[in-house]
Amino acid sequence: MKTKTLHWTDSLTDSVYALWETATEYRTAYLHAYLARHNAEFDRRRIHDGVIGICRRLNDRGDTRHHRRAPHFHALSLISDAYRRAERELQQRYEDAALLYASGAAWAIASVQRSETPPVVEFTEADGQLAHHGLEISGLDRYAGAHALRVAYQDLAVKLGAAGYAEDLAAREYLADHEAGELHAALDDAAGIADAAYAYGQLAHKALHFVLLEPIRDRERQLALARALRAASDN
Repeated sequence: MKTKTLHWTDSLTDSVYALWETATEYRTAYLHAYLARHNAEFDRRRIHDGVIGICRRLNDRGDTRHHRRAPHFHALSLISDAYRRAERELQQRYEDAALLYASGAAWAIASVQRSETPPVVEFTEADGQLAHHGLEISGLDRYAGAHALRVAYQDLAVKLGAAGYAEDLAAREYLADHEAGELHAALDDAAGIADAAYAYGQLAHKALHFVLLEPIRDRERQLALARALRAASDN
């Protein structure tokens, strides 16, 4: 069966939409892991006091050691650790996906503004990791959502800058007292990068629809002209 070829405006829209779907999946998974870990915390659970006896074999001679264990407490410890590991991993994956979504939408907008016709969002891969594009978007003075887009970008840029500064401080072998305070402040300022990138990506996604309006109109005019020419030739 012959596959229908999408116009570049449609396939580019699908490409950015797929980035949104990806970020949304990781966001949902991270929130589930966060809630699961939160619900498994000891201060939110009533731990049963009952214990069991365990005989541990120490060697081939048959030496043993006996001890007691509270199985409910032990299980909650393991569950909490598992949820915490999952939460950390999914938070990082959510952050990466949100930055790819936001920067992918920004890249698509800039490409269209340069009169390019990219069928999909392109990324560079190195060591198995996709590098996100620049995030800033300009040239949208006539767009009604331009102010909200700038505010969201500034919020994200501040968080990313703080994260970079914190990483630089953390890599130093020695920190003076004031630098240690700056490190903690930078970590506080950097909190929420994933959510900020996701929110900015959603606004950039909407802005992409705006910049695609003219290319879509051009396509519709071309299709209308082609239909008119076919009709004229049939007559």
